[in-house]
Amino acid sequence: MRWWNRKTYGNHIGGIWVDWTLAWGCRSGAFESNLSPKLPFNGERVRLDQICSKGKSSLRLKDLQGGGEYAVYGASGVAGAIATYQNDRPYVAVVKDGAGVGRASLCEPRTSVLGTMQALIPSERVDCSYLLHLVRSLRLGSGYSGSTIPHIYFKDYGKLVVPLPPIPEQRNIAGQLDALEAAMRVCDEQAAVLSKLVKSRFVEMFGDPASAEAKWPKRKVSEFCELHIGPFGSMLHKSDYISGGHPLVNPSHIIDGAIRVDDTLTIDNEKYSSLEPYQLHVGDVVLGRRGEIGRCAVVKQDGLLCGTGSMIIRPNKDCRSDFLQRALSFPSFAEQLENRAVGVTMKNLNAKIVGSAAISLPPIERQNEFASFAEEADKSRFGIQREGTSVLDFKAPVVWLGADDVRGGELRSKS
Repeated sequence: MRWWNRKTYGNHIGGIWVDWTLAWGCRSGAFESNLSPKLPFNGERVRLDQICSKGKSSLRLKDLQGGGEYAVYGASGVAGAIATYQNDRPYVAVVKDGAGVGRASLCEPRTSVLGTMQALIPSERVDCSYLLHLVRSLRLGSGYSGSTIPHIYFKDYGKLVVPLPPIPEQRNIAGQLDALEAAMRVCDEQAAVLSKLVKSRFVEMFGDPASAEAKWPKRKVSEFCELHIGPFGSMLHKSDYISGGHPLVNPSHIIDGAIRVDDTLTIDNEKYSSLEPYQLHVGDVVLGRRGEIGRCAVVKQDGLLCGTGSMIIRPNKDCRSDFLQRALSFPSFAEQLENRAVGVTMKNLNAKIVGSAAISLPPIERQNEFASFAEEADKSRFGIQREGTSVLDFKAPVVWLGADDVRGGELRSKS
């Protein structure tokens, strides 16, 4: 069994050869999937608060206005600097509330953190890099408390029992996981390259679909699409919502051109049937008509309901839904909609506004050609993401079992 491997990907995508080399750690798919933290390893088990202590974290952004030579970390990295520092040696910082709650990062010595972060100061019994990976393996953000703004507290997660092998093994584990994270970054970078490639190909084939100098005649959206806004707020009440039913698609559920449903914001079959005009069909494009203008996605599954803040756009045979989604979310078209939106507090779109907007509509044969290119690119991108997921799945077992156990003989290989 090989611990490190390299794989070269290559594919013809629409006549373009794309290749790259990806390095990754031992793939988790080669092992039994029910990895257990209870398997024996060379060390002891202790409470987290026995190997690290709570550091200071009371600084506010306004405290950074005076500047200085010592960095202050926030949730997104270095947020500024001050004239002094709170921690004189390396430590781990955890986002304790708001967006990114539970995310952990390694901080340099002679630095400080904002009040939204919790500094964890390692004791002499634990290597700081190992502590970082250990905290990340706990996935603290998945069990936060707080109805509006999520919060996690050291007094709670400090009680968690964690593995503590000898210092040399800690450093070995941390080194292996640093390498795995580097492999994950390669996966992310290569997936991003393919996404950019598809966007570039779209512009190369079709240009700016909202431009006056577009390659094909412009047509109003209403000429080749049906448009329906979502149900009025009075048609859905808080008491209608259940878990595990038919999901609603509001603008907040449209992320990066895809639908990400919330299984707790759903309705039952009876309510779903009563709202038939607002049921989403496979091939529809759902557009957010409030907030971030231009946010839209292709519907790829049945059983979804258009939310109050969204709109259904149903193209006819002259237009592919995947082409339409890219055209509607193109920056110039989104700007066009933004300028036409109505409302003072929050801008809104309606069927008339969207239907009267025009885009360049190429022949369906050209749309199909682009779709084939995008499909090949997506296959390659999904392959990369699967490798990244394999690496991610392998991280926690290395922490909980030890690198030698995972590599050697404690886990059974399927191959």
